[in-house]
Amino acid sequence: MPIKLGVRELVEFTLRTGDLGSTSNSQNTALLGARIHRRLQKQRDANYQKEYYLDKALTLNGVDYLLHGRADGVTLTDDAATIEEIKTSETVFDQLSDNTLTLYWGQVKLYAYLLMDKQTELNAVTLTLTYFQTNTETTTQTDQVITRQAAQDFFDQVIAEYVAWLKFRSDLRDRRDPTIQQLTFPFGHYRPGQRELAVAVYKTILTSKRLFAEAPTGTGKTISTLFPTIKAIGEGLIQRIFYLTAKQSTRTVAEEAISLMAQQGLKLKSITLTAKEKIQFPEEADLTPEENPYMLGYYDRLKPALLDLIQHNDQLTRPVIEKYARKHTLDPFEFQLDASLFCDIVIGDYNYLFDPQVHLQRFFTAEDPDNFFLIDEAHNLVSRSRDMYSAALNSRPLDRLIDQSRDLEQATPKLRRRLQDLRATFDDIVAPLLDDGQTDSTFLTPPEDFNHDLGRLVEAIHDWLVDQPQTPFTQSILDYYFAAISYQRIGEYYDDTYRMRLTIEDGNITIKQLCLDPSAFLADSLALGHGAVLFSATLSPISYYQTVLDGDDESLAYRLNSPFEPEHQAILVTNYIQTTYKQRNANLANILLAIKTLIDGKVGNYLIFLPSYSYLLDVTQAFQMAYPHVKTVVQQAQMAEADRTAFLANFRPHPDTTLVGFALLGGIFAEGIDLKADRLIGVGVVSVGLPGINPETNLIRDYFDEQSHQGFAFAYQLPGLNNVFQAAGRLIRGAQDVGIILLMDQRFASPRYAHLYPQHWQHFRRLYRPEQLTAAVQQFWQQEAPHED
Repeated sequence: MPIKLGVRELVEFTLRTGDLGSTSNSQNTALLGARIHRRLQKQRDANYQKEYYLDKALTLNGVDYLLHGRADGVTLTDDAATIEEIKTSETVFDQLSDNTLTLYWGQVKLYAYLLMDKQTELNAVTLTLTYFQTNTETTTQTDQVITRQAAQDFFDQVIAEYVAWLKFRSDLRDRRDPTIQQLTFPFGHYRPGQRELAVAVYKTILTSKRLFAEAPTGTGKTISTLFPTIKAIGEGLIQRIFYLTAKQSTRTVAEEAISLMAQQGLKLKSITLTAKEKIQFPEEADLTPEENPYMLGYYDRLKPALLDLIQHNDQLTRPVIEKYARKHTLDPFEFQLDASLFCDIVIGDYNYLFDPQVHLQRFFTAEDPDNFFLIDEAHNLVSRSRDMYSAALNSRPLDRLIDQSRDLEQATPKLRRRLQDLRATFDDIVAPLLDDGQTDSTFLTPPEDFNHDLGRLVEAIHDWLVDQPQTPFTQSILDYYFAAISYQRIGEYYDDTYRMRLTIEDGNITIKQLCLDPSAFLADSLALGHGAVLFSATLSPISYYQTVLDGDDESLAYRLNSPFEPEHQAILVTNYIQTTYKQRNANLANILLAIKTLIDGKVGNYLIFLPSYSYLLDVTQAFQMAYPHVKTVVQQAQMAEADRTAFLANFRPHPDTTLVGFALLGGIFAEGIDLKADRLIGVGVVSVGLPGINPETNLIRDYFDEQSHQGFAFAYQLPGLNNVFQAAGRLIRGAQDVGIILLMDQRFASPRYAHLYPQHWQHFRRLYRPEQLTAAVQQFWQQEAPHED
């Protein structure tokens, strides 16, 4: 199958020069531009053929390509042809940069070449550039004629430039593939389960399937998924790996695995993508693109910088990107995206593939069987994807904007009117709610008046923003503009998996498009590649994750047992403790005593997890009052990176006094932290971790009930239990680790929960009295004493 190469993509790669412009308006421009295209195309005569498809098969550097594209319009008569290219923006035509015009004309010139290649009787084509200025609705039309020979010369020039870079990339692959073929597993032997997981991953690639894999802590799932996938590159089955995850810590583990293989001779290019707000240079923060030296002349310096970067580095981590971005005076965020085109492994956040508003268009506009996806910590994708496909707007920012605009000359009457219209519409849609004395409501279809008035405000702001000075009011308008565009974009996906939510609190009205089931959207994203492996240490039950993340009956499932000895970990369930909301106060004394019994078993470091921050504070304060001589550390509601590091630094190896840490179940210390050996010898979990009962989660429950699934389990029980599994997984991180997991809620012992436990939890013990807990803790440490150094 030939590789598809878009005309626009080819032109932009080979001919782009000059400045890196702001892309902030691109979303709205695309929506507005599509409407303008349709309007202008309808005005043409009967011979006009809109969206005229053109293509040509090419062999470039020994590889088959299909150059393709759609001209906005083509008019063919017996002895002449005209190709029209329509472009839209708010800039005055005479102020368009030379580079912008070069790209516009370059695109239509390539269409002319493709047309004359098909229509051999044509010796010349008239090129028409129709430019529509959106804020004034002014149309400028310019023509030029290109001969067959001139079109051929232009095509040859563009292709020659492109082939030079294809040769550069193929040389990198020629250097890469022999080192992959010679690569052996980077450890002397496989841990239990590693070979099986690696084989399952490789078979998934061979069959172009999707695999859901639960690989408990200690399996070495990062190397067990990366190694076979890299080997598949060496076999020519795929060409690029996207290793996507939710947390920085797991990205670092992937980098370390690649570095380990590089030490054994592997030579491939990897890059770790960093969020814009983290990698942008500090001095760029308050600059407009027109003032930013890292954006001015960006494309004039880009290609030499890419050669310099890629020829001298294999692992393109954040420090490497920043070093070369400074050396060549390039915006580091955009520079890393351009460099990723030459990389074999791209490490980054889920949103680069799945988020419809920020996904990497350079990779994911069309299906590419050369790409393969490794989705780490896949359990996190359930809630993340719902957020990606949901959007909300508030009325309070409108109130502030209207107040600011009253006496502000900068605000035009039209802008004020559109702001007021949308604010009035907020009031209209919330009026029935207020009449009934309610504060929230759910309905099936988006309110038409709201979407209409929102669209008019977006267009008004779009027109108003042209040449506006940078002021606090401009920035406030821009913030709301982006939120409105985001809401509109999500509205394009609205279907029967959505519900509308309307709430009012302290006078602030919120309207939200809530996605209950994004599985079809995720499946569409996964279908853009050759296949995928979605894996996690906690993916039980796998059937649930297959349903909510894929919805594909043909996906594969694989489950590994823990590689560690089960007797190294005691799992104790206090069947006498109830933590339902109504029983919490009555059971507080039992909870405090259970925690004290756990820590009395042995001097060491312990972590206790609670399901809400208010409950965490209640239990912590009561414990500190009851046992003031026990050292404690407590997770705070807001913690900077330095605060998190300081919290974990308290868990020192070889402690001579006991430390009890209190943390939030499902929070920052419940996963992604690695307290090995005796830095942690006990974990307590209070309650089964059910999310608090709330209207939105109830909607998820009702939706899955309607789909013949277990709604309560899907909405409450399974997400909560996964948080428990993750928190408990902080304990045993290596073959020599030992410790106790204390589950403080009688529901943990019920069949409804116990049947969901992974294999290495099946030896859990039910305890019916505090004395039994004391005996169990003492017995465990007595048994472990002979194994200790």
